[in-house]
This record gives sequence, structure tokens and C-alpha cells, in this order.
Amino acid sequence: MTNIVITGCSSGIGLATALYLKERFVSVYPTARKPEDVERLKSLGFENAMLLDVTRQDQIAEVIDNVLAIDGKIDVWFNNAGFGQPGAIEDISTEVLKAQFETNVFGLHECTRQIIPVMRAQGYGKIIQHSSVLGLVSLFGRGAYNASKYAIEGLTDTLRLELNDTAVYPVLLNTGPISSNFRKNALIKLRENIDIDRSLFREQYLKSLDGTEKKVPFSEEAVSVAQVVHRIVLTPKPKPRYAITKATLLLAFAKRVLSTSLLDKILVRVV
Repeated sequence: MTNIVITGCSSGIGLATALYLKERFVSVYPTARKPEDVERLKSLGFENAMLLDVTRQDQIAEVIDNVLAIDGKIDVWFNNAGFGQPGAIEDISTEVLKAQFETNVFGLHECTRQIIPVMRAQGYGKIIQHSSVLGLVSLFGRGAYNASKYAIEGLTDTLRLELNDTAVYPVLLNTGPISSNFRKNALIKLRENIDIDRSLFREQYLKSLDGTEKKVPFSEEAVSVAQVVHRIVLTPKPKPRYAITKATLLLAFAKRVLSTSLLDKILVRVV
């Protein structure tokens, strides 16, 4: 049976993907950063749920060792864990930017770095990197998150070249707006790390925090990502990149055909 390790399964895309794959007879090893979330995963039938904070090298190694002890292989590793830090670039301290990269980039990198030797040794594997439409285009007030996803793009594009002569396939997911707790958690980070009252962008921040649920154009449910991951699991040689949601397709096309100045005029209106 094909197996997969998924990081960041406490909710949202990670949890939805774990549940979707489990129903389709994939052996799923979901992981989460908090012990209570691991227990919840076990209550949902994931006996092999494990604790994993991707900023902890020792925990990454322990998860890999545990999966290999059970199955003797790791077919797919899905680097899904991450969060969004909103805020204008001038309002984001260097420490806050470092924290964004610590999980979204350095954690993903360490997982990738540790799983590659395993997949090289077994002669095959797939490493799914959760990027974003914001790894292709940038949006106002999301500089830290944009930068983290652009970094994932650069790392994965390079990794694909370095693994070109192997059967280990790095795959990028460019996900657009997905219904989850992502926005809710991002707003918590906005309150925690941005001095809203002293910011030139105070009004924009307060509008984001007004509690009104906003309908995001082209938004889809988390199962849209799960379906693509399932397709990757089943495909012997997956594509290097998968665009998820119409927003990703439209904005990626716009970046290819429009001048930078014209694209900026469109993107500055996207909130």
C-alpha cells in the first residue's frame, strides 16, 4: 500500500487531505505540532498520527525513523505545514519575518533535506511542496508570506534540477484561496505582531479585523487540494507543478502576458 507523510494536519488542507486519502486506501501518517491535535487525529482513526514541529530537526528525524520502522519505506512526503503573517513590509520586524521563514521555509527545507536520502536509497519517491498562488504573484500587505512562498519556489525549482537523474520527484502545489482556518489564524498573527495603532495602514488592518466574513472570489474547499494530492500519489511520474483554483490559473496567466506595471494595477486592487 502506498504511504504518505503529511505535515500540518491539525486542520484545514492537511486534515482534509489526510481524511480524503485514508478513505481511498492510502496509508496516511498525519502529523501535527501540538499533542492535543495528535490525539484528535488518533480519535479520527489515524493510529499512526505523530507529533511533528517542523522547526525541530529531532522530531523530523523521529517521524522518518518511525515510519520506516513500520513500513520500511516512505512513498510520498507532503510539506504542508505553514502559516500566514499579514502586515505591510514596513510594519514587519525582522524577527517576525524570521519566524515566518522558520516554519514556511526552513522547516520545509529541513524536512526535504532529511527525506531525500531515504528516497534516494529506496530509488523513488515524491516530495510535495505546498507553495501558493502567492509564490507566483505578490499581494499587498502579505510581504512576509509572499516572500516565504517565493523562497519555496526557488528551492523546489533547483531541487528538481538536482534530482533530474533520479526517480525522486519534487512537486509544487500553487494553491489559491481555500476555505479553512488560514485567514482566521493569520489575523491572530496580525494582532500579535503588528503595531496597528501606529501604522500608516491602520484603517486597512482594522477593516481586516472587523469580524465580517468576506467572500473570497474563486475560493474552493480544502478537498480540492486533497484531490490533487491523491492524483499525485497515483501518478508514477507527476507533473512538476499543479495549479489549484481558478484564481491561481488566472493570476499565473496574467503574470505571463501582462507587463509588470499593468499587473501591479490589478494586484493592488486584490484584498
